[in-house]
Amino acid sequence: MKFIVKTQRGMESVAANYIREALPDAEVWASPMGYYGLVIVETEDENAGKEILEIPEVERVIPVLVEVPAELERIVETAERIAPLIGENETFAVKTKRRGKHDFSSLDVNRNLGAKIQELTNADVNLSWPDKVVQVEIIGDRAYVSVVPGEEFRKFTPDKIDARKLFHKLTIVQMPYWGDYKACRSFGEKIGRAAQAFEVKELIIAPKEKMDAFELMEFIRGVKVGQESRYQIQREAYPWKVEKVPVSVWDLYQVIRDKRRGKRLLIITDPKGPTLAEVKDKLARDMFYAKEVVVFVGSREGIPRGLFRFADYVVDLAPYMTFATEHGIPGALVSLWEVYEEYLREREKQTEEESGQ
Repeated sequence: MKFIVKTQRGMESVAANYIREALPDAEVWASPMGYYGLVIVETEDENAGKEILEIPEVERVIPVLVEVPAELERIVETAERIAPLIGENETFAVKTKRRGKHDFSSLDVNRNLGAKIQELTNADVNLSWPDKVVQVEIIGDRAYVSVVPGEEFRKFTPDKIDARKLFHKLTIVQMPYWGDYKACRSFGEKIGRAAQAFEVKELIIAPKEKMDAFELMEFIRGVKVGQESRYQIQREAYPWKVEKVPVSVWDLYQVIRDKRRGKRLLIITDPKGPTLAEVKDKLARDMFYAKEVVVFVGSREGIPRGLFRFADYVVDLAPYMTFATEHGIPGALVSLWEVYEEYLREREKQTEEESGQ
């Protein structure tokens, strides 16, 4: 029996050595055809997969059910052997990883093999959360086909609440960093990357007083670079369309004057306020009903104390600790999301209990 073993890129040889120690009678091939992150194991022990998973360098073990030449027609023919493993009431998806040059694409395999399996089983296709995954690993001139359970660790599952429910109505008001030009640009990159990572409604760069124009220019340039680098990663990684976070410049005191109007919730993060644990229940409820949540984050200096009385909340996120400038946005938003998610789950639980009565 063969197993396709996946590792981090560059760890395949280390994993292969440990596999040889654990399975001395097995044939082990690290980096087949020069492809990193892969090990092929052939052994007579059908339970070898459990032993291989005891090796920390191993990330996944895929037992091979069918091995055929890497030709589209031959791969589709494997449906006859795969179909009995998928029940009519189960959902499935075909996922193909293709390495090498072929006259067909991974999508061609997914579409044709999936259609054949559906014809034979009457099972429904579910590309997001399938019960079974038909895994096709193509390595050069060979194709290895397996059926594995739906992923144990998933990024997006129905039981996870989408954090964008909060962040899409959240505006960050960030005091700019000033001083050395290189430092301004470096901190700007980190802040731009952080704001884009959370896909917030808007990032407002808000000086509290007159400042050097060229220092501000370098900071804003950094914000743009950081935002762009994160945006490109998001475009490739996310299955949904990602928008760039709008970035504007506004005097800090005018932001307070404007944002006080309407159903906006103003939050200042500062060690002088109560801890998050003290106010979390009321804060989470207010965030839920707010049209917009505005979070003020300092830089080198905190938010001026005179603005505290205009805020709905002044919150100490980590008592006896002061966040570094580049940690302000991630620290604040992760903390706020935790209390917000707890509130949403309690709200869902109450709704279910009321509907069950």
